[in-house]
Amino acid sequence: MELILGANQYGKAQVRMVVVDRSTPVHSFVDLNVGVTLSGDLEDVHRVGSNANVVTTDTQKNTVFAFARESPVGEIEEFGLRLARHFVSSFAPITRARVKIESSSWSRIPVDGEPHPHSFVAAGSELRIAEVVVDQEQGVWVLSGLKDLIVLKTTGSEFSGYIKDPYTTLQETDERILSTAVAARWRHGALLTAGEWDASFDTARAAMLESFATVHSLSLQQTLFEMAGAAVAASPGLVEVRLSMPNRHHFLVDLERFGLDNPNLVFRFEDRPYGLIEAQILVPAAPDPGPAWESYPLL
Repeated sequence: MELILGANQYGKAQVRMVVVDRSTPVHSFVDLNVGVTLSGDLEDVHRVGSNANVVTTDTQKNTVFAFARESPVGEIEEFGLRLARHFVSSFAPITRARVKIESSSWSRIPVDGEPHPHSFVAAGSELRIAEVVVDQEQGVWVLSGLKDLIVLKTTGSEFSGYIKDPYTTLQETDERILSTAVAARWRHGALLTAGEWDASFDTARAAMLESFATVHSLSLQQTLFEMAGAAVAASPGLVEVRLSMPNRHHFLVDLERFGLDNPNLVFRFEDRPYGLIEAQILVPAAPDPGPAWESYPLL
């Protein structure tokens, strides 16, 4: 019996890179985590160990560094496109490249009321992400997004009317803290031009945050759907949004044993176990990116 080699890929993960712009006395930099994944004519390397069609992962790593030096990194979507197109166009056995980039945020340290020209502080846990796929048969598509965007609202959220059985202990509430760590990816129906990616990201992010803040929540699922809709409405070029939102539970503390009331003021935060809400929101008649996308993980 001859076994069949199914879907396969390989690449270099977690290429950490900081690139500084020293062209002016006010320095700037990008802090990136880059992953490269390649697919193609790799039958022989699996079956007989022939490396003739293999672009080594060391080469992939070095290419990331070299491309960052040869021209400005710029918008992470554009950097991902440059890398993915290079691997597919430069190596005949490679027919598909996926580049994933995470960008950490930093802000300038204030000194005497002014932002320091070359000293920074990490802005928080949030990461901006981009994922680019270049496929010789299925074309090119780009995902933008973010992860670990932690948000919280102290009112404007309730949860009731759910199924109850003998194992249900959760009490209904018309007033609760709602908090989550948003992970979101959105697919562009068409490629943007260089210089448009940052504005598109900022617009989608701002729309989702405004929706979280202002829409009265009856469930985290409803909040997720409203946030995705807000992103699509603000950025008409988006054709799909995928969201993953854990429920960062805040439970009211029982203070009666201490002779104290607790009118929704003191809560304990429990980070596990947690509810996890995920969904894919599609624009009607969104362009089909091909069968490979159907097997793509939700997040």
